Amino acid sequence: MKRLFLLMGILGMVCFQNATAQNEMTYQLPPQEIIDLVDAPTTPSMSIGPRNNSILLMENPGHPSIADLAQEELRLGGIRFDPRTNGPSRTGHNTGLSLIDIHGGNLREVSGLPVNPRIRSISWSPDGSKIAFTHTADTGIELWVVNVATANASRLTAPVINDVVGNTFNWLSDNQTIVYKAILSDRGAHPSRPRVASGPITQESLGRRAAVRTFQDLISDAYDEAIFDYYTMARLYRTDMQGNSEPISEAAAIWSFNVSPDGRYIRLTTLQKPYSYIVPFSRFAHRIELIDINGNPVRILADIPLLEEMPQGFGATREGPRSITWRNDAPASIYWVEALDGGDPSAEAEYRDQVFYLEAPFTGEPMAGIKTTYRFSGITWARDDMALVNEFWRATRMARMSSFHPTEPARGLILLQERSAEDRYGDPGTLQTRTNEYGRSVLMLDRRGRNAFLIGMGASPEGNRPFVDEYNLNSGATNRLWRSESPWYELPVRIIDPDRPSVITRRESVDEHPNFFVRDLRRNRLTQITHFPEPFPQLRELHKEMIHYERNDGIPLSGELFLPPGYRPGTDDPLPTILWAYPREFLTADGAGQVTGSPYTYTRLGATSIVMLATQGYAVLNNAAFPILGVGDTEPNDTFVEQLVANAQAAIDALVDMGVTDPERVGVSGHSYGAFMTANLLSHSNLFAAGVARSGAYNRTLTPFGFQAEERTYWQAPDIYHTMSPFMHAHNMETPMLLIHGSDDNNSGTFPMQSERYYDALRGHGASVRLVMLPHESHGYRARESVLHMHREWIDWFDTYVKNK
Repeated sequence: MKRLFLLMGILGMVCFQNATAQNEMTYQLPPQEIIDLVDAPTTPSMSIGPRNNSILLMENPGHPSIADLAQEELRLGGIRFDPRTNGPSRTGHNTGLSLIDIHGGNLREVSGLPVNPRIRSISWSPDGSKIAFTHTADTGIELWVVNVATANASRLTAPVINDVVGNTFNWLSDNQTIVYKAILSDRGAHPSRPRVASGPITQESLGRRAAVRTFQDLISDAYDEAIFDYYTMARLYRTDMQGNSEPISEAAAIWSFNVSPDGRYIRLTTLQKPYSYIVPFSRFAHRIELIDINGNPVRILADIPLLEEMPQGFGATREGPRSITWRNDAPASIYWVEALDGGDPSAEAEYRDQVFYLEAPFTGEPMAGIKTTYRFSGITWARDDMALVNEFWRATRMARMSSFHPTEPARGLILLQERSAEDRYGDPGTLQTRTNEYGRSVLMLDRRGRNAFLIGMGASPEGNRPFVDEYNLNSGATNRLWRSESPWYELPVRIIDPDRPSVITRRESVDEHPNFFVRDLRRNRLTQITHFPEPFPQLRELHKEMIHYERNDGIPLSGELFLPPGYRPGTDDPLPTILWAYPREFLTADGAGQVTGSPYTYTRLGATSIVMLATQGYAVLNNAAFPILGVGDTEPNDTFVEQLVANAQAAIDALVDMGVTDPERVGVSGHSYGAFMTANLLSHSNLFAAGVARSGAYNRTLTPFGFQAEERTYWQAPDIYHTMSPFMHAHNMETPMLLIHGSDDNNSGTFPMQSERYYDALRGHGASVRLVMLPHESHGYRARESVLHMHREWIDWFDTYVKNK
C-alpha cells in the first residue's frame, strides 16, 4: 500500500511538473460529491413589507455560465458595467417572486413577470401596497411594479433605465409615483476610439501630496472620458402606476438622487469635470443641489472639488459638506456633516465633525447642529425632540452613541453608550427601526415612547446567542426579552410588534436547516412561516464542532472543525487536515481572544467553501481564529509573521492532541488576505505540507500607501512591508504552493499581476508551484465552470502533497 501511495504521489507530481510555461486546458470536474454540493438548489431570499403584514420571497438562480461572464464589459471610473444594458455587470439577480402573509399563509406566485426575469433593485412602496423592481432585458433595463393585493406585475417603462452609477429610482410618499433615472433618448451612437492618438497622455503633480491607495478600472484617456460620459448621462423622469412618464431634470451625469420624504423636492448629485485618472468616480468633482419635483432649481448645496489628495489614515475624510441627505422624520429637512479637523485624524481637535441642517424652503442660512468627538458615523432619527448619533474612532476602535435634540443643539449630546468595537461580548446590539408614513426608517419605540429595542448577536465564550432587549432611553437600563437557547441558533430578523412583543426569526440547528418563524415573546410561541427544502442533506453525516484552544501567549482561539462521515477521533488513524483562515487585527488581547460563530448553526456552504473537502477524507478546520494583536505602542503588523505562525502552531497542536490530525499532513488555504496569510505561513514555517492561495497580494511594495489595516506607507515602514511580502522571501519557499486568481480581479490591491509575478519568483527559485488563472473571473469566482475547476485544482494539489504525502 505504501508503494502504491508513493507511485500515486510521483505520478501526481509528474502531472504538475509537466504543466510548465503556459498550458491551455479545458475546464475539469471535481468528484461528484463536490458537483452535487455546488449545484445544490438555492434557498429563496425574503423581504418583509413596511407594514409587517406581507412577505416577499425571491427566487435565486444557480451559478452563471462562463459564457455569461464573457459578455462585453466596460471598466471605467472604478466601476464595471454592461454597455448593452447600461447597467452593472456581474451582479446577482432574482428569477421569481412570491408573496405570503406575515404568518405564512396565502402563498401566491407573482404573475405577469417578464419572460426569463432578471430582477434587481426591489423596493416596497411606503404603505406596502406595491413593490417596484428593475428587470434587465437583453437590450436594457426596465422598471416594473407588483400590486401586492393581486400579486400581479406590470411593466412601467421601456428598457431605458440608467443603472451605471448610483441609484435608479425612488418611491414618492403618495405610493402612486416613482422618480427614475433614464438614459438620454437622443444620445446618438457610441463614441469610437481614434485609430491614431492626437498626443501623449500627461499627469502632473506640482509639490502637493496626493497619496492614494491602488485602484483599478480607472479612466485613462480622453476617449475613456467620452465613453464614461456617454453611459452616465441621464435625465430624471416620474411615472404613475399606468406607465405615464414625464421628464423632470435636464441632462447630466447623474450620480445619485433622493426624493424628500414629502415628495416635493429632490436632492440631486451630478458628476463634474475634470475627471481623474488616478481615483474612481466617487472622488470626482460633483455638485449637490436641490430641485423641486417639477425640476425647477431650488438651491445649490455644495460644489465638491476633485479629491485626489486626502490626509493619511483610516479616520481621514474630505473637507466640506458630506453625507448630505434628508431627515427621515421630517417632511423636507436636509442635513449634512462637515469635518472640524480638516479631515485629518492626526490633527489635534476637541471635535471632529459637526452636523448642519437646512429646512424647506431652503432660503435661509444653515443651522449649526451638534458636534462629535469622534468621526460621525450616522444618525437614527426618532421624533422632533430626539435623535441618536453614532461616532467611531478607528485608531482606538472606540464607538459611542448619544442622544440629542435636533432643533436645540445647545443642549449638546447625552452619552448613552461608549465601548470598544473589538468587544463583541459587550456589544449591546443594534437599535431597531420602523417604517414611517414617508417610507423612511425611524427609531422603533413602544407606545409610551420610553423604550427602544435592541437586537444583538449575543457573542459569548460559548458562541453567538442572539437576543432581543428592551432599552429604556431615560435610564439606559436594558431588559432582556428573549435569548436564543441551545441546541438552536435563532436569529431575530425584525420586530413586528413592539408592544405585544413578537419578532420574525431565522431558526436553525446542526440538524435542521434554516426557516423563518414568528416568535411571540410574551407567550413564547413559535409559528413557522416558511418551509424551505433542505439544501444540503448529503452533509448530515459530517461531524461538526466548535473547538477551543490557546496560543502560546495565552490568547484563546477557536475554529469550526469538520470531520468526514463516520470518522472516530482517537480510534481511527489521524487524518490529513486543511486549515482555512483570514487574519484580523486587534488592539486588545481581550478582543483578539473572543469567540465568533456558533456551534448550533446548520452547515450551509458557499460554492467555493473549503468545507467540501471533508467529503474527500480530510479534516477541515474552518474559520480558524487568526488574530494579529498590537499592544501599547506597537502596531499589529509589527509582529505579523510571528503571530501568524503562532496561530497556526496552536491550531495544529490542538488537532493533534485530539487525535484528529496527522501533523505531517496538514495543508493551509485562504482567499484574498487569507491567501496572503497562506503564502507567509509557507515562507516562514515548516508546519504545512502544501498550500493553496486564492486571489491574494504577495508584494506589498505594489500597494505602497497602505493595505488592509496597515495605515503606514512603505516609506514610513519599509521593513514591515518587506517582511510581510512573501514575494521578498520567494527564495525561502520549500513547500508546494498552488496559486489561483481571477484574470479580471477588480479588488483594490489584488491585481492579477500579484499572482503572476509571485509565480515567476517562486518558479525562478525552483519551488514547486502551479498558477491557475480563471478567465473572466473577478475577485470572487462565480461561473459554474470556474468554481468546479477550482475544486478540482485544490483537491488534486492537496491529494498529491498532503493526503498522499
